[in-house]
Amino acid sequence: MTELICVEGLSKQFGPHHAVLDVNFNVKQGEILGLLGPNGAGKSTTIKMLTCYLRPTSGSATICGHSILDNTHLVRSSMGYMPETSPLYGEMMVKEFLTFMGEMRNLKKEKLQEAIERVVNLTNLQDVFYQTLETLSKGYKKRVLLAQALIHDPKILILDEPTDGLDPNQKGEVRSMIRKLSEEKAILISTHILEELEALCTDVLIMSKGKIQFKGTTNELMQKCSERKLNLQDYFRCLTLTQ
Repeated sequence: MTELICVEGLSKQFGPHHAVLDVNFNVKQGEILGLLGPNGAGKSTTIKMLTCYLRPTSGSATICGHSILDNTHLVRSSMGYMPETSPLYGEMMVKEFLTFMGEMRNLKKEKLQEAIERVVNLTNLQDVFYQTLETLSKGYKKRVLLAQALIHDPKILILDEPTDGLDPNQKGEVRSMIRKLSEEKAILISTHILEELEALCTDVLIMSKGKIQFKGTTNELMQKCSERKLNLQDYFRCLTLTQ
């Protein structure tokens, strides 16, 4: 499979503090990479660099072959980003919000209508299509955020805490959507929920204090846990508390 996200020596320094230091990883089509770490590990800073919100101090990355240093517009057009929380315009109906986001992505007329129908069907928003965003449950708001990330059918999805705060049934629904989407896309998920790994991710990157502490497949991580005779939570603590 084609590598759609390629990260090489990515670092970000704020004064004397290294928020991210020499991070390297790749994500291919069909893969779901879980980016994990405690608060302050560097996950958000890494995502901000990949989405061209922050410029790296050193190193670089390519998104669908486009450099985050030199081709920020093409990088942004190649990815969909689902934030953990978003200032959704509460007075807008779902229909209006998706139309607005599609127009922001330069979709016109027939293509915009086709895109809205596609993402509404993908995320099962039919029943709330004419409801205002402020009236939606947290589960439906998450679906709307996922739908807007998909509106331009990007090859790459970056999802920040996509199931945080959802009940078990809602988590199952969102995870099923993400697994289906991964068949044609490369997906990076930032999360602190350890159960997300076994339930969803093919690969894992664990960070602590800006550095990578583990990189490999989910199966390799579970094997490490078995070798150390630790459960996942305890092994995660070993990796992130002793650095």
